[in-house]
Amino acid sequence: MVLPTNLKHIASASEHAEILKDHENVMVCCGRMGPMCLPVYDIMGELQDEYKHVEFRDMAFDNPEAGVIRNIPEAGSFMGLPFTIYYKNGKVVAATSSIQTKEQVKEILDREF
Repeated sequence: MVLPTNLKHIASASEHAEILKDHENVMVCCGRMGPMCLPVYDIMGELQDEYKHVEFRDMAFDNPEAGVIRNIPEAGSFMGLPFTIYYKNGKVVAATSSIQTKEQVKEILDREF
């Protein structure tokens, strides 16, 4: 299950673990092709050139393998999609849910990475 976005995709839990191991700074947007998710994918696509030190990825929320994101403690209270998780050295440093603005995303990227 792959989302039709301009981002690189994560298809499995093992691939997710590999990306976190291989990259210091990772932003993963886990969602669907819905009205709250599409703007976040677009923002990530726009920011890829500006934040070359960050690995931008998406993951399909309905993929059973996405439990590696859906089930983290930081997402326990989330009500809306997408779940956007920021990792530094394999650890969650920030997590948001629902639609975000470019300014909100950049604030987290600048603060954490």
